[in-house]
Parts: sequence; C-alpha cells; structure tokens
Amino acid sequence: MLKGVVALVTGGASGLGRGTVERFIKQGAKVVIADLPASKGNSIAQELGESAIFSPTDVTSETDVEQTLAVTKEKFGKLDVAVNAAGIGIAHKTYNSNKKQAHSLADFERVIKINTIGTFNVIRLSVGLMIENTPNEDGQRGVIINTASVAAFEGQMGQAAYSASKGAIVGMTLPIARDLSRDGIRVVTIAPGLFDTPLLQSLPDKVRTFLAKSIPFPQRLGKPDEYAHLVQAIVENPLLNGETIRIDGALRMQA
Repeated sequence: MLKGVVALVTGGASGLGRGTVERFIKQGAKVVIADLPASKGNSIAQELGESAIFSPTDVTSETDVEQTLAVTKEKFGKLDVAVNAAGIGIAHKTYNSNKKQAHSLADFERVIKINTIGTFNVIRLSVGLMIENTPNEDGQRGVIINTASVAAFEGQMGQAAYSASKGAIVGMTLPIARDLSRDGIRVVTIAPGLFDTPLLQSLPDKVRTFLAKSIPFPQRLGKPDEYAHLVQAIVENPLLNGETIRIDGALRMQA
C-alpha cells in the first residue's frame, strides 16, 4: 500500500523515526531522513539504498526545513507523507526545594522550541509541497503525522516542559486538520507510551524492567516498528483525521 509513497521523517536517524523509515522502505516507499547533521542519518540512508536519502535538518530552522523540502522534490518529485518524530525530553521540577532552585527558563524554552515549534514549522512548510500533488478519489493530497506522548495527558513530576510541549501538539492537531481540510491534507497525532528507544536503552536494566512492569499488557516496552505500524495504518486509512491516538499497552502514568 505504501509503494510509490514519498515520506519525510524528522528524527529519522534514531528511535521511533528510524523505525518508521525502515518500515516505509520495506513497504516500497521512498523516504527522506531529516535529522541533525551529527546524527547517523547519512550512514542509515546508505544502508537502505536508493529509496532513502539523508537531509541534515534542524526542525526549528526555517531555512533547513525549506532546503530539505527542496531536496525531497528534486530527488523524488513530490511529498505524500510528513512524519514528525523529532523531539527531546528533560526532567526538572518546577522548583527544587532541596537546592532552592527554579526550573531553568532556557531549558523550558528549548523543549517547547524543538518539540512544539519544530513540529509546527515542518507542518506549515510541508503543506506547500504536498498541495502540488494531484488529489486521489477522496480529494486527498497528503498526510501529516505528529508525535505527542502519553505525558501530554499524565505528565509525571519533573515533566512540566515535556508535557507542555506534547500537550500543545495534541491541542493543535484538530485546528490544523480543519485548516488543511479544503486542501485535502489529513493531520493525525500519535501519543506513544514507553518505547524501547535510545533514551530508555541508556537506563540500567533494573529500571527498564521496572518500567516494563508498569504497563498492563503487553508487559514490555513498545517496539519502534509498532509505532511505525500505526503510522502506516494512519496513512492507509483515509477516514483518520484530526485525532490523537494512544499506543501504550493501556499504560496510565503515575505521579
């Protein structure tokens, strides 16, 4: 079903983004890996062959994203799907009473800038290329898929910045879907739970086991390909629009 599809995946060199890149390539799509210059994007693209290219991209940079879209059009001629998987997370309390220290405003701004503003930056600029596509029988020209988190709904202690950034992505999903409805572009957000990504892989095994046991069923960390499978399902199902979908094994985060 993805044969002939051209996708742009931010954060495509690791974690959920990489899982999406690999699945899309296996399904016959062509993919632009958009990630930071220091990432493994170039080597991953070389491993995957002619159907993948790497374009160094800071999602908060208008110039970078425009250049990546230009490369997409030059190399593959169009853009059908944009997947926003780039993001960062930090853990700081609003006020640390032991250290008598307030949350760094610069850190809060950085998380919002990358996660929320970066996502919107890619959305708003990608539309200009998608809108050039010939509509299908439903009038669809493209699909945009964003990545939020269950923390958007159940943020834990120390997650004020991260939860705010992901909650904003959830909040803008419906209005953007409405904005783009006449252009034939769908917008859907995924809210993952605990996934086996580089962030969690860096934790001690004891901690990873504890986290896995907090998930009702299946009692394990999610696999990046399971996130990617949902991305594919969203692309293939024309009625999914303006919604945030949780993929978390019935996890509800505790304080």
